[in-house]
Amino acid sequence: MNRGFVISAQNTDKIDYVKCAAALAKSIKKAMPDESVTLVTMDLVVSDYAKYFNHIVDLPYGDLEQDSEWKLSNDWQVYEASPYEYTIKLEADMIIPRDISYWWDILEKRDLVISTTIRNYHQEISNERYYRRFIDQNKLPDCYNAITYFKKSETAKHFFALVEVIFENWKDFRATMQCKIDEPATTDWVYAIASHIMGAEKTILPSFKEMSMIHMKHAINGLQSEDWTKELVYEVLPHSIRVNTIPQIYPFHYHIKTFSDIIL
Repeated sequence: MNRGFVISAQNTDKIDYVKCAAALAKSIKKAMPDESVTLVTMDLVVSDYAKYFNHIVDLPYGDLEQDSEWKLSNDWQVYEASPYEYTIKLEADMIIPRDISYWWDILEKRDLVISTTIRNYHQEISNERYYRRFIDQNKLPDCYNAITYFKKSETAKHFFALVEVIFENWKDFRATMQCKIDEPATTDWVYAIASHIMGAEKTILPSFKEMSMIHMKHAINGLQSEDWTKELVYEVLPHSIRVNTIPQIYPFHYHIKTFSDIIL
């Protein structure tokens, strides 16, 4: 099967997302040595990072985002950029602590699956809604774009075309939603709207809760501040990561971008 992981990463004025992507690719190669990893970027990639990727490709249509701090609206280009027939797209500021290649057996039967499940560092499924007000107020599918599977298909092609349209016309879409007047177009919100338009039955698989991630934002984990690295004890070991002695067995969305330095 022609399959692989794709990480879309563009550096901003403040954050080296390519470094994060390299840390993620390193973790994938350690957990699943035979899996292929592709970086999609418009940035120069130093050799120390390039060694972790099987392919490095440019955004097919270039950098269309004017915001120097957030490059979210280029996300739709990942469909065409992926060199694989079957793709798992991952956000850059994550690591994969164990083999998840069994996911392919379930996902390959679908055209598109967006993750809808998150966990705290105790590995428990979280129902915390602090960060999901836009989703709840507008009764949208509970999408987390950080883990998205797609197959080269008309369904997935249509979905990413919708993502492009929503990003480009965000002010018009926002005007029809229950939200703040200046609500930004996050990828999660855009994916949720596109999923709603297409139909949740075509875009999510709620029963597959293993397709989930540890999300280290403070409200999900009952912490006092957003920087969990200053509040919890963590250990980065050769073949695992532990937080407060608990092994992390799901994809680990560390959120604090400087954590990539420790991984690398």
